[in-house]
Amino acid sequence: MNDFSAWAEIDLDAVAHNVAALKALTRPACRLMAAVKADGYGHGMCEVASVALESGASALGVSRIDEALDLRNHGITAPILVLGHTPAHRCREMVDQNLIQTVCALAEAQALSRAATAIGATVSVHLKVDTGMGRLGINTVVPGRTAPQEAAVKEALAVLDLPGLAAEGVFTHFACADSADKTHANAQFKRFSTLIQELEAAGRPVAVRHAANSAALIDMPETHLDMVRAGIAIYGLYPSAEVDRQKVALKPAMAFKTRVAQVKKVPAGFTVSYGATYTTPKPTVLAVVSVGYADGLNRLLSSRGFMLVRGCRVPLVGRICMDLTMLDVGGVPDVAVGDEVVIFGSQNGAFIGADEIADALNTISYEVVTSITGRVPRVYCNGSSSAVRR
Repeated sequence: MNDFSAWAEIDLDAVAHNVAALKALTRPACRLMAAVKADGYGHGMCEVASVALESGASALGVSRIDEALDLRNHGITAPILVLGHTPAHRCREMVDQNLIQTVCALAEAQALSRAATAIGATVSVHLKVDTGMGRLGINTVVPGRTAPQEAAVKEALAVLDLPGLAAEGVFTHFACADSADKTHANAQFKRFSTLIQELEAAGRPVAVRHAANSAALIDMPETHLDMVRAGIAIYGLYPSAEVDRQKVALKPAMAFKTRVAQVKKVPAGFTVSYGATYTTPKPTVLAVVSVGYADGLNRLLSSRGFMLVRGCRVPLVGRICMDLTMLDVGGVPDVAVGDEVVIFGSQNGAFIGADEIADALNTISYEVVTSITGRVPRVYCNGSSSAVRR
């Protein structure tokens, strides 16, 4: 038993299971990139990266160069793709740390090319093309057409010809692969495939082609190509309720927990928390628990959410505070100070998932797990061993 007020338990065996299960969905020659950006979706970037690489991943994806440098500082030598923009003046760090940088436009690539040639170096890059996400990448979209616009092919070829850049890969990102209706995703993949064919016809094939995110990895095997990028799924969460969960059994890797700080009997008509927005309808017992919105418990769950106490679902009552939350435990016998309380995860056969919390908030599980703040210790379980990151 630990003495933390609130903590996140990370099951690294679950991460290992998920990576292996996802890799098994691909062809043997297809590589798997584990997305560990945003501190490993809140699970711990370096801890997850190490386990993922041991379990079938052969590359890592991050959003920012400083995340990549942190991985290198922790001794990780695997290929790392920086998915977001990096200023060209950081070219030396890219080269020295053997990083792969995404380039999304000719002007950006030209700036990086100038920086690389100025120091007599070559930067490894992957070219990103926008096939219908409307985000980073060379725009290939002509509304109503599945063929890429001609200007996009010319721009891509111009990027590939720049000195100082080694264009090792080309990729795109799906906007709707997690929907049951794959019309948009199929149109994106058609644009991407056609662009690749045109690059090859121009004598500029690219070695690593990748498009599949977690949803496409599960539902669209035709998109696997040379590499897949697994994100939310390696943490045991499905991209949406619409992907085919029968294809792969994932294990949630994170549980979020707290403890009872005080138990008090209260009468009917007793008001709870800021604003006195909740009034007890009958005599009951309240448990004050040591977690609040400063820990990542969304305040919109006030008087709407549930937690597990002694294996029973109990409601949150009143407004969630910065550091504390109140539960009605009148129906649970013998609740005591120090009892474990589960915000999401399992307890005595009962379960609340991050997806359930996301549904209550009209958001996605990605936001739920990445919102847990840095003051919450991560407790890592791996086989019979455990470790803590404060």
